[in-house]
Amino acid sequence: MKIIILLGLLLSCLSLNATVKINGAGATFPYPIYSKWFSEYQKENKDVEFNYQSIGSGGGIQQLLKQTVDFGASDAPMSDEDLKAAAKPILHIPTVMGAVAVVYNLQGMPNNLKLSSDVLIGILMGKIVKWNDPALKLQNPNVNFPDKDILVVTRADGSGTTSVFTEYLSNVSEEWKTKVGNGKSVSWPVGIGGKGNEGVTGVVQKTQGSIGYVELAYAITNKLNVFALENSQKKFVVPSINSTSRAASSLTDKDYNSDLRISIVNAKNKDAYPISAFTYILLPIKQGNIQNSEIKKFLLWALTKGQKFAPELHYAILPKRLSESLIKKIKLLKD
Repeated sequence: MKIIILLGLLLSCLSLNATVKINGAGATFPYPIYSKWFSEYQKENKDVEFNYQSIGSGGGIQQLLKQTVDFGASDAPMSDEDLKAAAKPILHIPTVMGAVAVVYNLQGMPNNLKLSSDVLIGILMGKIVKWNDPALKLQNPNVNFPDKDILVVTRADGSGTTSVFTEYLSNVSEEWKTKVGNGKSVSWPVGIGGKGNEGVTGVVQKTQGSIGYVELAYAITNKLNVFALENSQKKFVVPSINSTSRAASSLTDKDYNSDLRISIVNAKNKDAYPISAFTYILLPIKQGNIQNSEIKKFLLWALTKGQKFAPELHYAILPKRLSESLIKKIKLLKD
């Protein structure tokens, strides 16, 4: 009998010390900051282990709807249709802000070439096909462009980065909005595809004459040249932490009181980078679920201690008012 009791106590102790494993999947856009967060958080919480699959926003939403993961991640908010299809209500938690940089690889060219919205549309529609096109030369008169073909590199997978990028394109061009549109996947008029931010970065890195779009952290980490893009106030702005933060200054009381599926693309601030966005953790609202409880604890950490890691990885921290509002909302959720 004593042996049985001792075995029971031992098993009880083992179960108390068991690691809680949490599975998530989704956006590649925030993968650098999420990887850092999971690593730092586990140093303080050794009994919690995060496994995050960087498969793209579209894949993350599908995995969440199939209930094969504990949380999803997306740069594109879920649609009303997807929310209705979910087994449980889904809470959108903005975690940081990032920028989608338009990158290029052309030997001998300076960084931060100017690119207006109409020239960008012309390139992506296949109307501007050479680097020495007069439209590019007009915006960069002191640059000697080569007579070289432009290769457009896009995302091949369902992607929140694509959703943010094409939202901007649809915002600045009626032709793009009508003929191509916006979403996590679109039918690109020209170009070749790469999987994930990693894939597009890799193709641009090894291909002279290429232009692509990636999250800013990937551009900086891989030393890719980025365009200064024309914003809503007709000013050319380089993507950065500061210019991304400026985009959030356009938020209103209505935005803060919404379900937070909000856009900061093409914001009105004169110093705002035009392709800025929140990235989201998608949290199913469940009760009596240990994984859900631990995700909530992690989110409270990410919205407080975790924010300090964002700038070093080229993300902008959330506006204080937004993070405080999110913390209150998460604390009100029942375990």
